[in-house]
Amino acid sequence: MSVRDARMQFGVRRIQVIQPSSEFVRLSDLRKRRGSEQVAAVCYRVRNGLIEFLLVRTRSGRWTFPKGSVMAGLTPAQAAALEAYEEAGVHGRMEEEAFARYLRTKRAGRRNRLDIDIAVSAHLCEVLRLERPRESKRDPRWLSIDKTRQRLRDERSPEHAAELVRVMDRAVFRIQRLHQPARALENRKVVFIDMKKLKSGK
Repeated sequence: MSVRDARMQFGVRRIQVIQPSSEFVRLSDLRKRRGSEQVAAVCYRVRNGLIEFLLVRTRSGRWTFPKGSVMAGLTPAQAAALEAYEEAGVHGRMEEEAFARYLRTKRAGRRNRLDIDIAVSAHLCEVLRLERPRESKRDPRWLSIDKTRQRLRDERSPEHAAELVRVMDRAVFRIQRLHQPARALENRKVVFIDMKKLKSGK
């Protein structure tokens, strides 16, 4: 197991050394260096025996899985379901346990001078139906496996693109296993999300 794999498995954040600088750095920016955690909903459907993934656009125009921060009062699976609903209008079956984790680095702080490591837990979601997304300009699209790989690579660093493609490949492997006839009765923890109750807090 590599150091990077161990870091992802056990959730250990990378420690960054702050170099002395003549520039003033705000305390709030320093706190952001500690990073944060997010959840992603890897949404899929199987049509005519073929797997398709649902991607949405980020504010910068790149394609990605619906994702966002873990919210107080919600489990990670519920938070992932809420992101899928708000960004892509998804209603479906969300797996309770994350099937993959990955790291992404985000530029933040004043003048984008800080690097933040964000640990993302990916949850698999089988889409049952779609409605209009609550968030505008997300433009959700169904894509084949090959087109999903390409969209995840577009306009990203090779390292970040490889992380996302790795997650997608793990999702494909899991979906194929889940849809084998012998796996139909597999003990699978799935959260059935009622979005009306989730949003009302009941």
